[in-house]
Amino acid sequence: MKEIIFTVTAEESGRFSASWDDPCGGGISTQGDDLAHLQAMVRDAVLCHFDEGEIPVRVRLHFTEDPALAFA
Repeated sequence: MKEIIFTVTAEESGRFSASWDDPCGGGISTQGDDLAHLQAMVRDAVLCHFDEGEIPVRVRLHFTEDPALAFA
């Protein structure tokens, strides 16, 4: 598998949820307190889910809404 795509949803609390559905059944779901934390959690989850030699070359994050920066 060369690439997998996680669907990312921003929660009202400011956290992010990400999930990937394996076409063969199952999948991966994880959460992060912010975008950097989510990226780390996705990386860890992917490394735990796949056996060595089967790890995807690329993991994409598809946001259901575009992230926005807030300046106060």
